[in-house]
Amino acid sequence: MGQTVPSLDLAGRLVAILATDGFEQSELIDPKRLLERAGAQADVIAPGRAGRVMSWNRTDWGDEIDVDVALEDAEADDYDALVLPGGVMSSDKLRTQPAAIALVRAFAQTDKPIAAICHGPWTLINADLVRNRRLTSWPSLRKDLENAGAHWQDAAVVRDGRLITSRNPGDIPAFAGALIELLGTTG
Repeated sequence: MGQTVPSLDLAGRLVAILATDGFEQSELIDPKRLLERAGAQADVIAPGRAGRVMSWNRTDWGDEIDVDVALEDAEADDYDALVLPGGVMSSDKLRTQPAAIALVRAFAQTDKPIAAICHGPWTLINADLVRNRRLTSWPSLRKDLENAGAHWQDAAVVRDGRLITSRNPGDIPAFAGALIELLGTTG
């Protein structure tokens, strides 16, 4: 994580991080840590339960992470932004869950920042949020995104309005930095 992350004061900002079992460990833990270091509170939201969700750490199961709010109890109105970490399993599960799609759409309808990394944009496709938008992702999602009408770019971070996307764990500083900057400069 060699890039510099902006040092803005996000005190009072509340960020939702939507994930379920199989999220990519670094793509949740590192942005959460960077957001919290900037003063924001970051709640992990997961479907169907409070408790813990299991991460995937590159090639095998990783750490369990505490869930702060059950998806069914989460409201976009309570948060300032949404983060969608990657991970093939988590992203694939979330994109088929009506409650997850409804939450993502609620963030978009209220014009709140949404930041998705790696496989996280799969959920954006199912929420019908990528048509005519510029974004990036893990390379294998390129055709899925283009077929859904997106303009895919190979870049560490792509910001299109309040939509922020990145490709992989190596992009986390740029990804978190773009979200921190957006949250720090908007009301």
